[in-house]
This record gives sequence, C-alpha cells and structure tokens, in this order.
Amino acid sequence: MASTHTPAHPAGPAAGTRLLDHPGMADLEHPAPEADANRHRMPRQTRGASPLLGVTAVAATLGATGFASATPAAAPAVEAPDETPVALSADPGLALAARIQQQADSQRTAAEEGARVQAAQEAEAKAAAKEAEAKRAAEEAERAKAAALTLPVKDYNLSAHYGQSARYWAHLHTGLDFAADTGTPVFAVGQGTITSAGWSGSYGYRIVETLPDGTEIWYCHLSSIIKGSGKVTSGQQIGKVGATGNVTGPHLHLEVRPGGGAPVDPETWLEQRGLTP
Repeated sequence: MASTHTPAHPAGPAAGTRLLDHPGMADLEHPAPEADANRHRMPRQTRGASPLLGVTAVAATLGATGFASATPAAAPAVEAPDETPVALSADPGLALAARIQQQADSQRTAAEEGARVQAAQEAEAKAAAKEAEAKRAAEEAERAKAAALTLPVKDYNLSAHYGQSARYWAHLHTGLDFAADTGTPVFAVGQGTITSAGWSGSYGYRIVETLPDGTEIWYCHLSSIIKGSGKVTSGQQIGKVGATGNVTGPHLHLEVRPGGGAPVDPETWLEQRGLTP
C-alpha cells in the first residue's frame, strides 16, 4: 500500500500554522494522515474564521451587557419648516422695530410740515415787509411830490409885486403878477385839490387850489379854465393866461393865502421853498 505520508510543510516547525497544533500528539515529526490533513486545512479555516468568531463573540458579549443601548438612537425626524408668515405682533423685536419706524416716519413728517409752515411764514413775512416797504416808498414819493413846487408860468415877466399901490387898485396889491401872452399855460404850483373854479368879479376867471397844509393858491385873470375840480399834481396845467376882470393887460395874478386866510407875499413864500420867481 502506497504511503500517504505528506512531507513536512516547507516552512518548517517555525511556521505559524504549528500554533494550532495541540500538545499530546503521539509523534510531532510523523503526524497521522488525518492530523496532517487537518494541519493543512486548519490554518485556512483559522485565517478565515477567526475574524468572524471575534465579531460574533463581541456581538454576543455586547448583547449580554446591553448592546441595544450602545447602538446610537435614531435621529429625530426633521420636520419641514412652517412656511406660514408670522405676524409682526408675534415677534416683539419686529413689533418694536415697526413702532420705531412709525415714530421716525411721524417725526419726519412733522419736521417736513414744520419746515413747510416756517418757509410759508417766512415768505409771507418777506412779502409783507416788501409790501410795507413799497407802501412807505409810495408815501414818501407822495410827500415828496406834495412838497415839490413849481412856478405857475414858465415864460413871463414880473409886472407887479406884493404890497404895491396904484390908482387902479382899491387897496395895496395882494399878489404877484406874471405878465405873459394870452393863452400861455398856467401850471399848478404844487400838489393839491382844486376847490373852486369860475368867474370871480374883479379877479376875472379864477381857480383856487388848496395844498395839503391848507394853504390856498389863487390863479386869477385866466382866459380859460382847463382843470376845474379834483386833485392836481405839481406842474400840471390847469388854465391859460388871460386878461379877464380888472386888468390892464394879459397876466397871471397869483395870491398865496395860508390856511385860507389873509394873503402873504407870494415871492417870499416861493423863495422860502427854493423857487425864485
């Protein structure tokens, strides 16, 4: 019968597979065929089965000591966020921010309204000041115009003075005579109001002008009356030189009566106001 003896493993006694040999075998140098076969198979089983045995043992051990507790708990289910809008009042921070914004808007509106009112008041004040200035200027112009005087005739000769006497005057001469051609324009001496105009006996056709201070100016012996009533300005034509009434030739007889009273020297009165006849 052929020998079934299998030669020793080339690795020799030091090979790792001998770690699986069991003491008490009859002959270490010549093992039995079954033992030799097992020796060649066992290392393959040892290499392949040891990890499985180890994991199985660990699992068994952990199972005995609470393996379930060592397993991580399942993560809680993540719920989808609620997409429903949250009211501002539900969030104190948002509500506070809304109130602050509302207050800021109110303050800004109040400031803008205040600025608008102030601008309107300033514009109104400026307009009032401008109007007052214009009124004052107009009044000053009126006063200046009232104060402005002019000679009643531009092209003339003085033919008689105040206080002279002559046979054709019943009394002393009460005015100043401006000799000029008939029809020569007669101008208002100053700004005033014509209070009388018409025939006046020895004075012929006469115009009476009252100045703002109450002084009356008499224009006598006129050939015609151009302005018989109403207000007149200094230098405005009111009549024409003539020879009506008690005269010896065409001339303007001018009388000055302060306050509508007795006559004064017209020449002196005019010179006191910057006019030299």
